[in-house]
Amino acid sequence: MFDINELVSQGSNATLWPHSPSLIVMDAEKDPRRGIQSIEVGGSLLQALVRAATPMMLKDLARSAGMPPAKAHPYLVSFGKLGLVEQDSVTGQYRLGSFALQMGLTALHGLDAVKIASDAATRLALDINQNVALAVWGNHGPTVVRIVECNRIVHINMRTGSVMSVLDSATGRVFAAWLPTELTRGVIEGELARQPPAQQPDLPAMLAQVRQHGMARAVGYPLPGINALSAPVFDSSGQLALAITTLGPAADFDPAWGGALAQQLAACAAAISRSLGFHAAAGV
Repeated sequence: MFDINELVSQGSNATLWPHSPSLIVMDAEKDPRRGIQSIEVGGSLLQALVRAATPMMLKDLARSAGMPPAKAHPYLVSFGKLGLVEQDSVTGQYRLGSFALQMGLTALHGLDAVKIASDAATRLALDINQNVALAVWGNHGPTVVRIVECNRIVHINMRTGSVMSVLDSATGRVFAAWLPTELTRGVIEGELARQPPAQQPDLPAMLAQVRQHGMARAVGYPLPGINALSAPVFDSSGQLALAITTLGPAADFDPAWGGALAQQLAACAAAISRSLGFHAAAGV
C-alpha cells in the first residue's frame, strides 16, 4: 500500500490522487480558482431546467445539458435528495424542487435594485457620454434617487430628490405606462387639473406610444434644450422597479426611437431587469 504522506513529501503530483482530501487541498492552494468539475457538470442539468421553465423528461433534460441520460440520472438522484429537483411520480418528468425555490427567493430578497441599477448606470454613462438618472415611485410621484454624470460638463437642472412630472417628463411617462393605474391616478389627475384643457395630452395615445417603443422620450421639454430617453426596469414578479433615464443637450443627444442611444439604454434596462430576476418570456 502506498504511503500518502511519503508521496507528498517526495513532491508527487497531486492529480495522481484525485480522491485524496489532503492532496485536493494542495491543488486548491496552487490555484484558488479551481472548482469541482462534477458540481459544474451536474449544474448544467439545473441550468437546463431553468432555461426550459417547464418539467422535462430525462432524455430531453440530458440532451439539453449535453450529456447521456445514464450520466445525468445519478446527478438527478442526488439533486432530488437535496430538494433541488423533483420527479413527478406519474409522468416521470423532472422539475426544480422546493429547495431550489427557497434558494431563489432568498437570493431575490437580498437584491438591492437601486444598487444593481447604479452600477449599470455608471457603465452606461461612460459608454454613451451622457448623464444617467435612476428614479423610483415615491410619495409624490417619480423621484430621482441617483444621478450619474458623464465625463463632460452637462448643465442640467436635476438633482437627487427631484420629483418629475408624470405627464411631461420621459421618466414620469415610464411610470404612467407601467405602474398600476391605482398608484398613478391621483398624481396624474393633479397634474391635469393644473393644465389648461387645450394643453392636456391625449393620455391613452401617449402611453400607447411609450409601451409600443418600450421606453419614453422628451424632446426639449420640460427641460429647455434637453432631450431625454427613459426605459423601465422590471423585477422578478414583472412589476416596474424603477426607471433609468439618460438625458443631455439636444445638440448632441439623438432621441430617435431606433437610434444608438435608445438601443444602448434599452439593452442596459434589460440587463438590470435580468439581474433582478425578470424573465421577458413572462411578459409585462
